[in-house]
Amino acid sequence: MTYCLAIKVREGIVCLADGRITAGTQVTAARKVERLGIPASGPAGEMVVMTSGLRSVRDKTMAFFRRDLQRKGAKPFASMLDAVDAYCGKLREVRDQDEDDLKQSNLKFNIHTILCGKMAEDREPSCFLVYPEGNWIEIGSRTPYLSIGETSYGKPILDRTLTRDTDLATALKLAYLSFDSTRISAADVGFPIDMLTYSTGDGLWREAHYDYDDVLQQRQWWNKHITELAMRMPKGPWADTLVPGGKTAGRLHVVSSDEDG
Repeated sequence: MTYCLAIKVREGIVCLADGRITAGTQVTAARKVERLGIPASGPAGEMVVMTSGLRSVRDKTMAFFRRDLQRKGAKPFASMLDAVDAYCGKLREVRDQDEDDLKQSNLKFNIHTILCGKMAEDREPSCFLVYPEGNWIEIGSRTPYLSIGETSYGKPILDRTLTRDTDLATALKLAYLSFDSTRISAADVGFPIDMLTYSTGDGLWREAHYDYDDVLQQRQWWNKHITELAMRMPKGPWADTLVPGGKTAGRLHVVSSDEDG
């Protein structure tokens, strides 16, 4: 399984991709994110692509897409919409070639892709989620993130805290905590991780690679403080009835009745 996340805030974009590959009892590491662009086109022609799903399908689709980008005379995409359209074309091409053979082996054509970037004609950076069928959605302002892979565990902290106005530095922290929540609950998601940012201020992509020990301080801080906050939480209505020593502990309490509506 995989966990890839893209966050879009006013100050830019945050991308995170885990690097764990699980096949049966074997655990290895591989990048699930690529920075792609037309050679010598500069930051305006660069995008980030993150993928989840069957590795062979991912590699073939990316190889076709990369080949077209690197061909002599290739021009930068005018917009991210053009880039997404071109990627979807390669995805459908691979699907037409391989889907029937995969079905015969009881394998699914299940690649999901996130593409992020800002091209010359774009007014602001954008992020798109492409489904296996080649259709897509764009990140919105109400829910300023997209995730693929094992998405359930990392959603709550993002839904509670992240907004369009969150600053880039805080968005980076939330991206890590979202991954950490997923890592704790899903055994096939884990380190190393790749994290990238795009700043609307200078129009540059920045990238870093982190392993388990690189974020030890942040992990210990979070574990300590989330435990302390749970202990400091105001007593709930259960304190008097469900905790030994409470005012009415041990008595039978009817909280609600179907007969009362």
